[in-house]
Amino acid sequence: MHLFPIQYDEPIFRPPSEAYSFIIQVTLGCSWNKCAFCEMYTTKKFRVRNEEEVFSEIENVAKYSADIRKVFLADGNAMVLSTGKLLRILNKLKDTFPKLNRVSAYAIAKDLENKTVGELKELYDAGLKLFYVGIESGDDELLELINKGETFDSTVQHLSKAKEARIKSSVMIINGLGGKKYSKQHAINSARVVNALQPEYLSTLVLSFPFGVIQYEERFQGVFEEMNTTELLEEQRLFISETKLENVIFRSDHASNYLSLKGILSRDKEKMLKQLDDAINNPQGARLREEWERGL
Repeated sequence: MHLFPIQYDEPIFRPPSEAYSFIIQVTLGCSWNKCAFCEMYTTKKFRVRNEEEVFSEIENVAKYSADIRKVFLADGNAMVLSTGKLLRILNKLKDTFPKLNRVSAYAIAKDLENKTVGELKELYDAGLKLFYVGIESGDDELLELINKGETFDSTVQHLSKAKEARIKSSVMIINGLGGKKYSKQHAINSARVVNALQPEYLSTLVLSFPFGVIQYEERFQGVFEEMNTTELLEEQRLFISETKLENVIFRSDHASNYLSLKGILSRDKEKMLKQLDDAINNPQGARLREEWERGL
């Protein structure tokens, strides 16, 4: 019987594109863990893992495969670690896995506040190539209502440092986050923030309620009115129509989305708007057509 070389502290999460990556938990949970919409790490108390434990797990995995090419640093925001500790982990990974070509991590914009562009360049040179960032919204009022701990300005200021250091960003906006009352300002200001950042990757997903809408309403610091499918599609359309992006890979194909959209913004912008118009005018037909194309 073969024992798995790592004992994960579950639950563990990773982006879809890291499905074949070696996942190593350098922190447990999320250092912020206050967002109204998020249930990912509510069962965990945040802590930084012992460096010796992390190194031991890296060595154990290497016994099974030294051909690892991609590594994802879990849990919620590994960038809360000091630059020195991150560099030691990255160098250990690079020394252990000679074919390694990318290390990535979830990041919170505020975690970059105390890191200089020079430090981020050091991390890039050591192998850290990509951040996954839940921006959620570019609207300051809504960011406060969901207790995100960020503003439009803080998001742009901190993530721009990563771009200057050549670290790529994959950012995410949550469709329906503010409900009916805040829908328009959410869409417009979310487009503004991604326009300012020009991330390499952009995605959207729809707000979900794993423990019911009532729990979200209790956490939401305002009046929340849940949106129907057509209203969510209209918000998505307004968001995309307001974007002014250059060669940004866009995906709206998370399981929560009612309409799968893929392309490059702004090259495929008009095509996506047409798809949204078709779905808004005939939501049932759009859903059936998409299911047919997927072979469901």
